[in-house]
Amino acid sequence: MKKTIALLGMTAMSAIFAASGATAQEFRLNFGHYLSNSPFVKVEQEFAARVEERTNGRVKINIVYSGGLGKDSELLGLVGRGAIDLAGVVPGYYGDQLLYSKALQTPFVFNSPAQAIEIADYSFSELQPFKDEMSRLGIHRLFHQPVDSYYMTGKSADCQDPEKLKGKKIRSFGALIPHMMTAVGATPVTVPPGDLYEAVDRGTIDYSFVNMGNIDAYRLYEAGKFSCGPAMAIAGHLVVISDRTWKRLPADIQQVITEEAAAAQVAYVEWSNTHVEGSIERVKAGGGEILELSPEALAAWKAKTPDLLDVWVNDLKGRGQGDQAAEVAKVWRERTAQ
Repeated sequence: MKKTIALLGMTAMSAIFAASGATAQEFRLNFGHYLSNSPFVKVEQEFAARVEERTNGRVKINIVYSGGLGKDSELLGLVGRGAIDLAGVVPGYYGDQLLYSKALQTPFVFNSPAQAIEIADYSFSELQPFKDEMSRLGIHRLFHQPVDSYYMTGKSADCQDPEKLKGKKIRSFGALIPHMMTAVGATPVTVPPGDLYEAVDRGTIDYSFVNMGNIDAYRLYEAGKFSCGPAMAIAGHLVVISDRTWKRLPADIQQVITEEAAAAQVAYVEWSNTHVEGSIERVKAGGGEILELSPEALAAWKAKTPDLLDVWVNDLKGRGQGDQAAEVAKVWRERTAQ
């Protein structure tokens, strides 16, 4: 009898320890990021911490930076296959796959980063082509990075005048931003963010083209003194989770992630509206000089550039998606005009 009681006690203790271990960490989710670890991804770090906190440690999100889980051109495929659980994905890097999402990185469409995010939220929640795109690729959108406005950074102050950009090599990406550059006679060159410092420093390109936050994070003002802008407002990368991962998570954890993703989106917009001031101060303190691109210069640049929403619609027309794309463009024009 004593032996039986002892065995029962050991079994009960084992069950308690097993349950305790399960609640300590049930799901370790690997998050592949193309960016380096910097204040620029602070909101995403806070999102991961809040999910861990609210699930009492049942979920641990492990963020791996600087392409440690896959190159920026590989992350979409990796997360879609479930090889990694979450990813920061730049739509413009996947022009043949993210046919609709990439339009959120169209120059001369949005008046501000906040407006770009408002349109993104509306599109993924209300417009069927965006929902279908996520489903087709095996991913679930959590939130968007509201990247602050873009500046050209290089060794010459010529970037202040679009008329002087002819013949200059300027960093670009995606299928639509190059049209913006060729419209003023510049040559678009694809360069990953992590390689921009060296490219500007060595003269491989005349100007980088990133937001002020990344000019600060990558210390591009050391390679090129002059930063001219703002020249473009777009939505940044998407934070997505693999459908395979999403479906194996319990409903209560899905709910926590959904709520924290919504909170992160709000926090990201607020952060983007304030952090740029600190970035500007640090760039100036580091010896950088920020030159304003006047409204007149920007208007002249826009006037030389084809209507890039029309360019996008025509591209999708050739892919059998013309009617859907035209409807999206119509809705966007109406909403951005409000």
